[in-house]
Amino acid sequence: MAGKRVIAICQSGGEFETDKDGFLSYKGGDAHAMEMDEKMNYNDFKMEVAEMFNCSLATMSVKYFLPGNRQTLITISNDKDLKRMIKFHGDSDTTEIYVMTEEAVNPDFSNMPGSRSSRTTLSEMAVPVEAPLSVVEDIVDDPNEPGLLLDANFDVVGDTNNVDDTIEIEAEMPFPVSFAAANYDEKNAKAAQQWQNDITGVGQRFSSVHEFRETLRKYAIANQFAFKYKKNDSHRVTVKCKAEGCPWRIHASRLSTTQLICIKKMNPTHTCEGAVVTNGYQATRSWVASIIKEKLKVFPNYKPKDIVTDIQKEYGIQLNYFQAWRGKEIAKEQLQGSYKEAYSQLPFFCEKVMETNPGSLATFTTKDDSSFHRLFVSFHASLCGFEQGCRPLLFLDSIFLKSKYQGTLLAATAADGNDGIFPVAFAIVDSESDDNWRWFLLQLRTALSTCRGITFVADREKGLRESIAEIFQGEDVFHGYCLRYLSEQLIRDVREQFSHEVKRLLVEDFYGAAYAPKPEGFQRCVESIKSISLDAYNWVMQSEPINWASAFFRGMRYNHMTSNFGELFYGWVSDAHDLPITQMVDAIRGKIMELIYTRRTESNQWVTRLTPSMEENLEKESLKVNSLQVLMPNGTKFEVRGDTIEVVDIEQCDCSCRDWGLTGLPCCHAIAVMGCLARDPYDYCARYFTADSYRSTYSESIHPIPSLEMPKKKDASEAAVTVTPPPTRRPPGRPTTKKVGSHEVARRQLQCSRCKGTGHNKSTCKEVLLES
Repeated sequence: MAGKRVIAICQSGGEFETDKDGFLSYKGGDAHAMEMDEKMNYNDFKMEVAEMFNCSLATMSVKYFLPGNRQTLITISNDKDLKRMIKFHGDSDTTEIYVMTEEAVNPDFSNMPGSRSSRTTLSEMAVPVEAPLSVVEDIVDDPNEPGLLLDANFDVVGDTNNVDDTIEIEAEMPFPVSFAAANYDEKNAKAAQQWQNDITGVGQRFSSVHEFRETLRKYAIANQFAFKYKKNDSHRVTVKCKAEGCPWRIHASRLSTTQLICIKKMNPTHTCEGAVVTNGYQATRSWVASIIKEKLKVFPNYKPKDIVTDIQKEYGIQLNYFQAWRGKEIAKEQLQGSYKEAYSQLPFFCEKVMETNPGSLATFTTKDDSSFHRLFVSFHASLCGFEQGCRPLLFLDSIFLKSKYQGTLLAATAADGNDGIFPVAFAIVDSESDDNWRWFLLQLRTALSTCRGITFVADREKGLRESIAEIFQGEDVFHGYCLRYLSEQLIRDVREQFSHEVKRLLVEDFYGAAYAPKPEGFQRCVESIKSISLDAYNWVMQSEPINWASAFFRGMRYNHMTSNFGELFYGWVSDAHDLPITQMVDAIRGKIMELIYTRRTESNQWVTRLTPSMEENLEKESLKVNSLQVLMPNGTKFEVRGDTIEVVDIEQCDCSCRDWGLTGLPCCHAIAVMGCLARDPYDYCARYFTADSYRSTYSESIHPIPSLEMPKKKDASEAAVTVTPPPTRRPPGRPTTKKVGSHEVARRQLQCSRCKGTGHNKSTCKEVLLES
C-alpha cells in the first residue's frame, strides 16, 4: 500500500453508546479532518491531533475501530500502531479515529476487561460495572462494630484477622507523574473543601445510617479533626470529638416508621486545635477505595505506597501500607467485579461462550464442596484454524497464576505456517498435577475432530508421558520431549559438581545431539558428553532418545524442540492474571480475536506462494545450490556432491541429509535436482507453509460475548450449579515478577570467579592455586 493516503476523521468530546447487540456508536462532539500516510510518525500525529482539539498530550489517547468491527477499539500508542491502522484501512479513503481524555472515559461503555498492552481491545477505556455497595460494607462497615480509627498511635481498631485481609506486597515502581494525576489531585482537593459544610446541624436527614457515617467521615476530614463512636448501630449513632475535653458532639437516630436517619442533637463547637492536637482523622478502607477508584481506572498499576503518599498530600491523613493495599483491593473489586461472584458466573459464562461461538468447548468441574476445580476453553475458530492450516504439532506448557486465588493455566498452542504462535486450547486449574493434565488432554481430545498424526512437544514429567500414551492410544500420536525441561533435569540429576562453564558445554552437547539429523552426528555429541562426565552420558542414554533426538524420533516436530513456544500467549495471561476468572478468560479471548483479525488482514496482502518466513528459508537453501554438482543416473534417485555426498529421491521427497524430511521444505540438494529436472521447488513444500493454508488458519473469527450478566431465574426452585472460589489464597509477601520462559526464575547460583565452582565466591574459596 505504498503511497496510500487516508483522510482521518478525528472526533472528540462525544460519548459512545452501546446497542443491544454490543455495537458502539459515537454521539456528539466535534469533528475535524486530517490527511495522513505511512510516512507520518506517531509523535507528529499526536501533536497535530492535540492542537486540533486543544487538549493535553499527557491525558490524550487515540483509538479506532477495526474495519467491519464496531465492538472493538484499538489504541494507537506508537509508530507501529499508526502504520498498522493505515494499512488496515488500505481499501478505504477515510477512517474514523476517536480522541479520548481522562475526563472522557464513559463508565457505561462496557463491562468487558482486557490486556493493558498498547494494542488492546476496548478495555483500556472500559469501566466494569461496580459491585453492590453491600459487598464493601460487609467488610468494613458492620453497624455493630466501631469504625476504623486511623492515627499515628492506633492504626486500625476493629477485626483485622479476617482471612480475606491477606496482604500482598507488590513490586514497587514510581507512580507516573502526569497531567492526568495533577488534575485528579486538584479535583479531590476541591471535593475536600466542599465537605466542610456537609453536616449542617439538627434536623438534617440522611437516607440510611451508612450515608450518615460516610458524610460524617468526609466532614471530619475536611475540617481536620478526629472523632470516635459512643454508640454505633443500625438505628442510632452518637459521636464525639476524639480530643480530650472538646465539647463537639453529634447524635443521630432513625425517624420512627422510616429508614431515614435524622440529626437530633449537635454541639458544633470545637475547643481543640483540630489537626494540631489530634494525630489522625476518621477514615475507612471503603473511603480510601472511593478516593482512588477514578485514578485506578487510568493507572491500573497504582501502588499502595503511592496511595499512602497521595492521601497524605491531599487530605493530611497518614495511612499505613495495609490500609492503602486493602483500599486498592476494594476499589479493584468495585471496578472489575467480585472474584467470588465471577466463580458463581462460570456455568452461565460457559453457556455464553458456546452460544456465541458455536463449535467451541467450554466446560468446568467442581469439587465435592462445590469449590472451583478446573475450567477448559477452546474456541471454534482456534480448533478450526489448527485443523485446517497448522502443522499437526501441539506444544503443552503451563504458567502459574498470581491471582487472588492462585491456580495454574495449562495451554496447548500450535505453530502457524509463518512460525507464529496459534492458541488452540487452555484450562485454568487449581494446581498443576498429573490428574489435571490428564483431564485437560481428555477435553482436548473431545474438542478436536481428529488427533491422528499429532506430535505433542511437552515435558515427560507431570504424568504427561503416561496420559498422552493412554488418551491418544491408537491415534498414531507422538510425544516429543521438551529439550528445555530435559536439560534442566540433566543438570539436577547428575550429582557431580560442575562449574558454570562445564554445565554450559554439557547443555550445548545435549542440544547438538538432539538436533543432529543422523545417528552418527548424535553419537559424536554424546561421546563428547561422555568425555566430560560418565554419569551425564549414562543419564542421556537412559532418557529415551527416541522421544527427543531428531535422528531417531518417528514423528514430525519440524525442528521445534521446546514446549515454551507460546510465550506471546503466556504474556497475555500475565497481563490479565489479576482479573476475576471469567474476565481473565474474556481478556484472553479478546487477544486471540485481535490476533486472528490482524494476521488475516496482513496475509490478504501477501503475493507470495509461501508465508514470508518460509519464503526466506527456501531462498537461503536456494543460494547454496551453485556449489553443488548433480549426477543424473537412470531412475528417481540422484547423487548430489558438495561438502558431502547426498542421495535425493525426488519421488519420495527424501534426501539422505534428512533436512527435507525434518523441516518440510526442500533442502539445497533437492533444489539442485529440481533445477536439473526443470521442476518448481514450491510444488515440493509442505502444504502447511503455503499462504493459502495460512489464510485458512485465520479464516474463522472469534465472536464477542455481549454481556456477562446472569439472567434471573424464572422459578425459585429451578436447580442451579453452585461454584465457589477454591480454598487456596494468594500468600502474603511480594510476588515474583521476573520470568525465564513461562516459568519463575530461581535464585541465581553463586559462582566463584577463581575456581569457577558453585556455592561460594572467591573470598571463601578453599582451593589453593599453585603458581609455578
